Amino acid sequence: MTDAVGPTTSAPPSGGAAEPYRWRWVALFVILAAEVMDLLDSLVTNIAAPAIRADIGGGESTIQWLGAAYTLAMAIGLITGGRLGDIFGRRRMFMIGAAGFTFGSLACGLAQEPWQLVAARVLQGLLGAVMLPQGLGIMKEIFSPKEQGAAFGMFGPVMGLSTVGGPILAGWLIDADFGGTGWRMIFLINIPLGLFAFVGGRVFLPAQGHGPTVRLDLLGALLAALGAALVIYPLVQGREHDWPLWAFALLAVGVAVFGLFGWYEARRKALGADPLVEPSLFAKRGFSGGMALGLVFFTAMTGFWLTFSLYTQLGLHYSAFKSGLTGIPSSIGMVIAFGAAQALQKYGRKVMHAGLVVMLAGVLGLMYTLHSQGAGVTPWEMVPSLAVSGLGMGLVMAPFFGMVLASVEVHETGSASGTLTSVQQLGAALGSAILGTVFFERLKSADFASAEQVTLWAEVGLLVVVFAAIFLLPMHGRPEHEGGEDGEDGEDGGPGEEGALRKEGEHQPA
Repeated sequence: MTDAVGPTTSAPPSGGAAEPYRWRWVALFVILAAEVMDLLDSLVTNIAAPAIRADIGGGESTIQWLGAAYTLAMAIGLITGGRLGDIFGRRRMFMIGAAGFTFGSLACGLAQEPWQLVAARVLQGLLGAVMLPQGLGIMKEIFSPKEQGAAFGMFGPVMGLSTVGGPILAGWLIDADFGGTGWRMIFLINIPLGLFAFVGGRVFLPAQGHGPTVRLDLLGALLAALGAALVIYPLVQGREHDWPLWAFALLAVGVAVFGLFGWYEARRKALGADPLVEPSLFAKRGFSGGMALGLVFFTAMTGFWLTFSLYTQLGLHYSAFKSGLTGIPSSIGMVIAFGAAQALQKYGRKVMHAGLVVMLAGVLGLMYTLHSQGAGVTPWEMVPSLAVSGLGMGLVMAPFFGMVLASVEVHETGSASGTLTSVQQLGAALGSAILGTVFFERLKSADFASAEQVTLWAEVGLLVVVFAAIFLLPMHGRPEHEGGEDGEDGEDGGPGEEGALRKEGEHQPA
């Protein structure tokens, strides 16, 4: 299958016979535009949530769904996103994803009711999951091995700038209120980026021929989506209904559906069909432990930033812009940690343990600062604790994917990487659901300061669980480039290096 219009490439330049793709560096910036859109939209709603609720209404659960709907849809979509490119062509699916994501952004900006905005966020997440894996797969094809280091190296600065600047940009746009758009501009700003990605994809991304013959596991994808939705929905909505019996029933059914999903995947593999997730992965302690670790860690991290943003705006009465600026020390701490991670990789999982201790120290320091300074606390007084917590986050995140993937076989890496990235997104959805629920539940009978303190204690509990789970990982990660193709799109149809790249830039600050 070849797209009707546009440049083509029949073989990657690594083969030596083909000339390097002419427009590869322009194509890189098209792909980066798509990554920036995703990063911004995964970060901005925490800052914008109070303004959104004040404008279009909705309950407290609306604030949780603004983030959870996007990340849950992303988690579900990433399971099959890479395979869609293998089947229908990466450029074609990139353009469909870019167009859909842009339309979803417009729908967000025009939403008049909470349910409309949440539905548009789901659309963004699903189409983003179609778009993102394609760009990374294309990069593996159009850049020679010698150039791939420089090309993939561009993701670090772009992601770092996006994660530092995203919340600040969101706060500034909300406070500036251009043309009376208020919070809507944080979504409408995606439209020129999306158009650039769509048109640039049409003109500068190469069309590919048929990939490996792969059949989509639609029933497996449906079971995974159903299980995730059945777990997230009662966690968010149960509190508003005083935890009725149906909330616990749905949670139990959700867990059962995940069990059915595991059985179905094993059965599908035994029959010789292509499974959504390689069943053999779950027999490996390092991978199973890494999934549990990642789920809890990203739950803790995302929930931390959601509730902290709510507390600074609703409890401390910071403006959206000031709240966004307050998170900068943490982002800087993470950037420093990622820079140091390469030099520390020889220490293996000890780096992650050290990072957890540092992060715990930062969270406890923040608790002390908020308690001792009270409602008059300033952003400057929170700088030390936030910087330390960000440094710890980075030390955990930087080696995470490499440590977990060290326990899988090379032929399983594609499936393992895609599964871990989906777990990362599912953890983000759970963070909004669980810690958001803790925050609002406490708020029923106490003030904002007490609600934030209780939530931070819950954060500490989750981080202790993560510390223990790190012992399940191998002592050391896999050396870089082991096996030659570590992390690329493989026969398993995973989104390849998506997880390894996203770990460097996406940490849901503010």
